[in-house]
Amino acid sequence: MADHEEEDLRTALRMSMQNSPPEPKRSKPRDGPAGAPTGLPEESSEVKTRRLQRELMATAAEKRMLDARKASPSPSSVSGSAGSSGSALAAKVVRKDKELSLEEVNLGKGLSEEDAKQLFSMVFGAEVTKGILAQWSNQGIRFSPDPETSMGLVQHEGGPCGVLAAIQAFVLKYLIFCPPELGKVVPNMHRNMGSRTLSNSPCVASNNFASLTEDAKARALIRSMGEILFLCGSNKRAVIATLSVIGDDTERSKDNLDDEVSELKLVDNALFSDRNNVITKSLEGLSIESAADLHKVLRVNTYTTRESAFKRLQAVIPVFQSRMGALLFLISALLSRGLDLVQADRDDPSLPLVTAPFGHASQEIVNLLLCGQAVPNVFDGKMDLGGGMSLKGVSRPVEVGFLTLLESLNFCKVGQYLKCPKWPIWVVGSESHYTVLFSLDTTVQDENELEGRESQIRKAFDAQDQSGGGGFISVEGFHQVLKETNVELPTEKVDLLCSTGFIVWSEFWQVILELDKSLGGLKDSTGLMGKKVFDLYHFNGIAKSDLNGSQLSSGGETPVQRPRLTKLKVSVPPRWTPEEYMTDVAVSSGSGGNESGGKVTEIAKPEPSQHAPLVDCIRTRWPRAVCNWIGYPPSIV
Repeated sequence: MADHEEEDLRTALRMSMQNSPPEPKRSKPRDGPAGAPTGLPEESSEVKTRRLQRELMATAAEKRMLDARKASPSPSSVSGSAGSSGSALAAKVVRKDKELSLEEVNLGKGLSEEDAKQLFSMVFGAEVTKGILAQWSNQGIRFSPDPETSMGLVQHEGGPCGVLAAIQAFVLKYLIFCPPELGKVVPNMHRNMGSRTLSNSPCVASNNFASLTEDAKARALIRSMGEILFLCGSNKRAVIATLSVIGDDTERSKDNLDDEVSELKLVDNALFSDRNNVITKSLEGLSIESAADLHKVLRVNTYTTRESAFKRLQAVIPVFQSRMGALLFLISALLSRGLDLVQADRDDPSLPLVTAPFGHASQEIVNLLLCGQAVPNVFDGKMDLGGGMSLKGVSRPVEVGFLTLLESLNFCKVGQYLKCPKWPIWVVGSESHYTVLFSLDTTVQDENELEGRESQIRKAFDAQDQSGGGGFISVEGFHQVLKETNVELPTEKVDLLCSTGFIVWSEFWQVILELDKSLGGLKDSTGLMGKKVFDLYHFNGIAKSDLNGSQLSSGGETPVQRPRLTKLKVSVPPRWTPEEYMTDVAVSSGSGGNESGGKVTEIAKPEPSQHAPLVDCIRTRWPRAVCNWIGYPPSIV
């Protein structure tokens, strides 16, 4: 193989040094009339691949040399230095193209038997069933073919939904809020990664998801996967896992041979179709049922720059679209973090990350992909249990967040980091499934003055809460909260709240609502301040019956099985509004956002609230929210 590469490189150099203008190079020859004789024997697959690669390398070399000539002071200086600078430039081109070619041919290194055993045991445990393994070996990372849900990743199996939902959240971030970045060439991708470039100004995006191009979606997917892997790698590295059974020819990408060549269209449907067929055939009969199977077929590459990682992802994206895609991405995230660090993140590292008996992704997997750490809890920071023991939560702000039905059932408490992410996008967890909730408007998370005050008080209370999110604190902690928040309660109120030896949040909050603002409370008898009206969208990647897209048949309407996107209209009264003011709420004529500054022109009763489990999740973020939608209720299972 090395001799062939050397021959290709020398040929490419000779072609690039031709004095006559070269003919335009094409990665694919023009098709002749059907059945027309070619007069030449048919090329083998290997010969054709090497010829195409050689042509692309020659094109890149030619363009570099032409640019170099244009940048020279004069034609005479170019001709006078042709013997020295020309050869030096040519040598530089050969070196760079050779390094790039070797990098792309490199399938990566295998895992040691010890690492393979640790990885398999960490993910699946010792008693995993074949059914769970089949779920995780048959889920690719693919967009929905349905126009209305074309921005969404399709979920065929229930187990890997946590992985897909996390990727989906980042994909929506790029498609909705960062579309200009998707047109940038690969080397510039790292400049805006992880930053909220629109945080200082409102941003309302379009909901015309059917207009998204395949190219934009592919770039958003590559960016999202790369950002997640570097997040797991503490922004220092990304490990990308692939399979040895997929030949190196399928992992080459003609778009990545050179920076200039990468300006070609990212998505070539014919090319992707051919490569996907090759990959599907390569995966026939492959199963991952043991650590030995992982050791045999898994290959990994480590990248320390975002540019190189994005190029690799772009080259192997069909592998992640294959039936092994979700599992390979989970493995990539775990290896990017480091197996030992993953175990150190967890409270109980003896349990598998894929939970029995149904094979669902654990909270640790979801947190790893959202936060970069495989912590098992959703509260902020650490919870000290005494005796040197503590529980680990989320340690820093995140790009996209998380809400869960379990909080509405008082099983846990989601902290502010996950509840209030940089972008209005949340993975939504139920007892058995993960979906995604998002808004097109960044202002849905903006706080007015009174909301900010409420958040300040709640944060101080939670900092003293050692009950695991149970909502009560000690008397000593209560006095600390009053001091930090400058709340001046009458003595009789303090004595009443402290009479049981602990203070419950609901009772304390009721007192704050009845306390005048001059004393640090939130009393507002008008009920007019802080009302919000906005839209949310919910995406469930599991195919559901949808009569809205029904097809006519001889037996009547037949529901279409497809992922479901539901638009919800949400009306949020201010949290401090007493219940007696909830029935008749004043709204301004220009409704559709924060109503605190608008002129009141009419009185309107709230629309009757529709209910579904998703509404309970929304109310953990916006208490007492009233939600309405058209058609089927949004499903989180």
